Amino acid sequence: MRILFVGDVVGSPGRDMVKEYVPKLKEKFRPTVTIINGENAASGKGITEAIYRGFLEIGAQAVTLGNHAWDNRDIFEFIDKAKYLVRPANFPDAVPGKGIVYLKVNQDEVAIINLQGRTFMPTIDCPFKKADELVEEARKRTPIIFVDFHAEATSEKQALSWYLDGRISALVGTHTHVQTADERILPAGTAYLSDVGMTGPYDGILGVEREAVIKRFLTSLPARFEVPKTGRAQLSAVVIDIDKKTGTAKKIERVLINDDHPFYS
Repeated sequence: MRILFVGDVVGSPGRDMVKEYVPKLKEKFRPTVTIINGENAASGKGITEAIYRGFLEIGAQAVTLGNHAWDNRDIFEFIDKAKYLVRPANFPDAVPGKGIVYLKVNQDEVAIINLQGRTFMPTIDCPFKKADELVEEARKRTPIIFVDFHAEATSEKQALSWYLDGRISALVGTHTHVQTADERILPAGTAYLSDVGMTGPYDGILGVEREAVIKRFLTSLPARFEVPKTGRAQLSAVVIDIDKKTGTAKKIERVLINDDHPFYS
């Protein structure tokens, strides 16, 4: 069982990179399951139904979200109908959508869970307690459990990975938009990466025009952050091999594509 996960897609540059490179990555790595984090896919904030369906058409089997899930109001019109859209599970119960999705792949099943951190983030329900609940539910059906933990603090991401080690196949971080180089397999068999990184503008700051960000730091005044429509772009992803019988990870490999790290088929 091989999972390809593409990190935070930001605006049209990110969508263009997904369209160009996901088919090439699928050809190179032959993943069993492809997952995309699309919470910034619509102009840097939120997702639309057309973008969600576009990701599925490109070859994703599931799309995860994060703290910007609700920024585009279009989501309220389609989230309950979107079978493969996964929002953070630890939002309050009244929130629409679902935090876990099961994918049937031949004779196997993969559980995909989306959680959101609380450190330096809006206060929502406890991701650790929600993880306990959903992992217990998922393990009754499958040992193959993948978690996208959308969180700011590396310590919170590491803590949850150690807390779940041996109970899930993989936990990868999203949200901070900078790919980390700490990929590893924990002692009980859970693959871990603090942040997969983002897919979008390469010469901005975290995917938005750098001038506005610099001005914000210089003046402390509010600034409108926009995703640049032109310029160089990048794609960040991770590939994880999992023993489908035990659910333990066997290999984890980062993927980074930009002008300084060209793609080789």
